[in-house]
Amino acid sequence: MTTSTVELKTSRPGVTKTEQIKTGYSNVNDYSKYLQGKYHYVNTGTTSMQGVPTTVSVSSAFLQKCMNDPEKAKYLEENLAAIPDCAKSAVNGCLGTLTNLSYKVDENGNISVAISGTNDPDGKIAKENAERKVKENREKEEKVKEKRAAKKAEEEKAAKQRAEKSAERKETGDYTLSITGNDVKSMTQSLVAESVSISAPDRSSFDIKA
Repeated sequence: MTTSTVELKTSRPGVTKTEQIKTGYSNVNDYSKYLQGKYHYVNTGTTSMQGVPTTVSVSSAFLQKCMNDPEKAKYLEENLAAIPDCAKSAVNGCLGTLTNLSYKVDENGNISVAISGTNDPDGKIAKENAERKVKENREKEEKVKEKRAAKKAEEEKAAKQRAEKSAERKETGDYTLSITGNDVKSMTQSLVAESVSISAPDRSSFDIKA
């Protein structure tokens, strides 16, 4: 077992903190327990940060690389330590209400951050959509009663359903954004900026190599 004293970057620009990190573990299980002792949210399923369901998962293959490599361990702990502050800035800065946060570290140490949110936390838009649908269904029934060729009516119905589906998806204002890189702080800032710039909310995904 080796204990190294290192300067970890924090979520505040230019500010570092002195931290002791441990490496030299003989198995991933012990190393995981050590990390969970410091960062209780790692690999424990869904937890809550700022009232938002949050998942933080690190690949066991990457843990294996970190447990005997102080440089990789430092990189991992730097990012794990920054996650609570990142979650806070995401909740405060993102469009609408956040419904889910996810941080995943793959076997090579690449980090994927994903956020989901909604512009319609109280369901107002969804309710309006439902009312509009009832009204449209009523109108549709009346139209079907008119003398039309069955085939033509079916074609129009299908086209209208397609149009309704895309309109509803935009109007409910649900969005999911994801990004992959190596610095949770800068990636979270990018996601916040992206969420605010969504003009017609839809399911979006983009990748930036940070």
